[in-house]
Amino acid sequence: MGDIQKLTIDGKGYVLLSEEDYEDLIDSLEAQIVLARIAAGEETWPLEIVEARANGENAIGVFRKYRGLSVSDLAAAAGISQPYLSEIEGGKKTGSVDVLKRIATALKVDLDDLVVEREAHQ
Repeated sequence: MGDIQKLTIDGKGYVLLSEEDYEDLIDSLEAQIVLARIAAGEETWPLEIVEARANGENAIGVFRKYRGLSVSDLAAAAGISQPYLSEIEGGKKTGSVDVLKRIATALKVDLDDLVVEREAHQ
């Protein structure tokens, strides 16, 4: 950190620091928040998942493969047929909200993790 100046204006104490030092301070605080969430058990995604999602790959397929599930396994866990899941994963059908919720539950992800991609590409 660079020079920090302490000032008093109208009886109140203030600290003056460079913009770079301020940004470093904010970055550090945000990193602490993220690390606390991870320490509390929040799941993080490996780079491959993030890149696959950023490249527009189907979220259901990406998370299914990450979880090590076959299409049949995921379909059974979600209570739907394997052909129906294949059509959803292949983008031929969208799936109802109820079905997408069941798929999200089976994949142990938030519903938003599955549907945000669809909204962004419409």
